[in-house]
Amino acid sequence: MSISLSSLILCPIWISMAQIQQGGPDEKENTTALKDLLSRIDLDELMKKDEPPLDFPDTLEGFEYAFNEKGQLRHIKTGEPFVFNYREDLHRWNQKRYEALGEIITKYVYELLEKDCNLKKISIPVDASESEPKSFIFMSEDALTNPQKLMVLIHGSGVVRAGQWARRLIINEDLDSGTQIPFIKRAMDEGYGVIVLNPNENYIEVEKPKIPVQASSESSDEPAEKRERKDKISKEAKRRREFYEKYRNPQREKEMMQLYIRENGSPEEHAIYVWDHFIAQSVAENVFFVAHSYGGLAFVELMIQREADVKNKVTAVALTDSCHNVWHQEAGKTIREWMRENCCNWVSSSEPLDTSVESMLPDCPRVSAAYLENLV
Repeated sequence: MSISLSSLILCPIWISMAQIQQGGPDEKENTTALKDLLSRIDLDELMKKDEPPLDFPDTLEGFEYAFNEKGQLRHIKTGEPFVFNYREDLHRWNQKRYEALGEIITKYVYELLEKDCNLKKISIPVDASESEPKSFIFMSEDALTNPQKLMVLIHGSGVVRAGQWARRLIINEDLDSGTQIPFIKRAMDEGYGVIVLNPNENYIEVEKPKIPVQASSESSDEPAEKRERKDKISKEAKRRREFYEKYRNPQREKEMMQLYIRENGSPEEHAIYVWDHFIAQSVAENVFFVAHSYGGLAFVELMIQREADVKNKVTAVALTDSCHNVWHQEAGKTIREWMRENCCNWVSSSEPLDTSVESMLPDCPRVSAAYLENLV
């Protein structure tokens, strides 16, 4: 394992600072020596050697990648799959690059949902003002008017958004493996209306406003000497904090704050909101759910909150590696009984597909999905 130049130089400095703060021997001498050492370090130059700018393209073409006819992400020039360790020994930079690519792929999948699957993007909350944070879901034209059957898809937790099962599979395998598109197309071919939930889109991020520092009042009742001492301590603490922050965050990334979306601030809230405003309004005689991982927990919470309505409208639920827990979520006996009859959880297993898998919870049957370890 290689060690970066900045780590080699700065690690002893942090140790020295800690010793001084703990009141080690010869404190004054150590402080003077440390200040002299710090004054001779060009931290900006040091960081340039450690990490390139976090300035990434905003298109697939900019990354020099594209999806081929098989739906595989490949480098435009070499034809090679995506390489995570683009720059050796720069894990943070490589991770930021991966995340930037992931955001582009999220938008790409949104485009596929609209163009290839002919779904409509519906903004929520439905009565949102122009200025408030918003999310969205996707629906087929007949989602609310199909008299026979409706399919509802809920993905798991994390970075995935509407239309995705697993970002890692999209990048490293193909679109069919990592997106919901094969499910959507087959459902529509078989006459289902479709609603695609977006349970992880719970807030928007905006830059955190800077809070102006108020100058200490000269008219304070404190003695001038005490004020000066406090100011000196405050300035020294600020200098140390800025030094540490410059090392921890050399790129000076913006500090962001989260503005939550009304009635959609969590996957559970989102599922209930979409049920109340869309699924419950559909005329379909039979509603079917497919929910992966945390999406299963969101469905169980929906069932707890809208038990009678769900029982009346939902015909069957296919869960995949669902992380719901009927005990922790306090699902009642009638809900557990309904789940045993109407739900099935396909879980990661080395057993052949559809082989029964033992469960310690008294809810729905669990069977082997064989391949699902790739989704986790």
